[in-house]
Amino acid sequence: MSACGGLAVVPKQAPTMADFLRAEASVEPDPVPQVGSAKKETQIIAIYGKGGSGKSFALANLSYMMAEQGKRVLLIGCDPKSDTTSLLFGGRATPTIIETSAKKKAAGEDVKISDVCFKRDGVFAMELGGPEVGRGCGGRGIIHGFELLEKLGFHEWGFDYVLLDFLGDVVCGGFGLPIARDMCQKVIVVGSNDLQSLYVANNVCSAVEYFRKLGGNVGVAGMVINKDDGTGEAKAFAEAVGIPVLAAIPAHEDIRRKSANYQIIGTAESEWGPLFSELAANVAGAPPVRPKPLTQDGLLGLFKADAVGRGVTLQPASFEDMCGGTVVKKPSLEVVYEAV
Repeated sequence: MSACGGLAVVPKQAPTMADFLRAEASVEPDPVPQVGSAKKETQIIAIYGKGGSGKSFALANLSYMMAEQGKRVLLIGCDPKSDTTSLLFGGRATPTIIETSAKKKAAGEDVKISDVCFKRDGVFAMELGGPEVGRGCGGRGIIHGFELLEKLGFHEWGFDYVLLDFLGDVVCGGFGLPIARDMCQKVIVVGSNDLQSLYVANNVCSAVEYFRKLGGNVGVAGMVINKDDGTGEAKAFAEAVGIPVLAAIPAHEDIRRKSANYQIIGTAESEWGPLFSELAANVAGAPPVRPKPLTQDGLLGLFKADAVGRGVTLQPASFEDMCGGTVVKKPSLEVVYEAV
């Protein structure tokens, strides 16, 4: 009661942020739309290897075999050389996404899927491409290419497998995109029985382990040994880092010749069909694991001493060595003040 006998007037308080949150939480969510069956999950697999290791050859034949087995496969070349799809299309170069995007932008037009994606016998394929030598960053080109893929509806496409062919020699951010941003579920490394290709494979394993420590989820599903001459270093590497060998493609003259002639051998009609059929099954079923990358000495230890030049002692160089002889000492011009 007020002093005049009336009711006291209590000023109305403005709603707080907590009130707004409670009101929002009390609203029932919209029902889940029942439109057919749930969309199947696409396995996105990034394949890394040293330039010249044969990963593009392995991928073209793997994707062809998967398509023969009734799978929907998209092969994306992420190498500035744009040679991933050349074997698939008989040596013909396809327009790259980077190149097409630049031309369309200059003409004031939008890029369409039909401008950059092509197919053969059930395999869909495209090349991201890259800048000309000295005219830009290849890694940045990869990032731009994926940005355009997202605009074209990449996450809405319905494929069983998307295979990404990445150059493993380059360590800049764009080439590590699938690992750093969890854009793929697993990684496959391609290598041979030589130190340089296994060095690249080990670097990829190190990148996977680094981003796992930061909370990433990508793992290594295994290794494809290409041009296998039976010496065993690549197999020993796979065992040492804790990943399986998915297939060993022999260093056979028939494979080399047919690859050079842009012939597909990953087909049921080829004598190499069972090899790629087994590879397709292993790629599909291999779970991503956390690798244990080797140290430089551990990597060198896979090879015989005479093959890698072990036993060399590091001898520190002196200033005299750098000058090519005796160094004449010159008087110092530094002013030294005596303590008072």
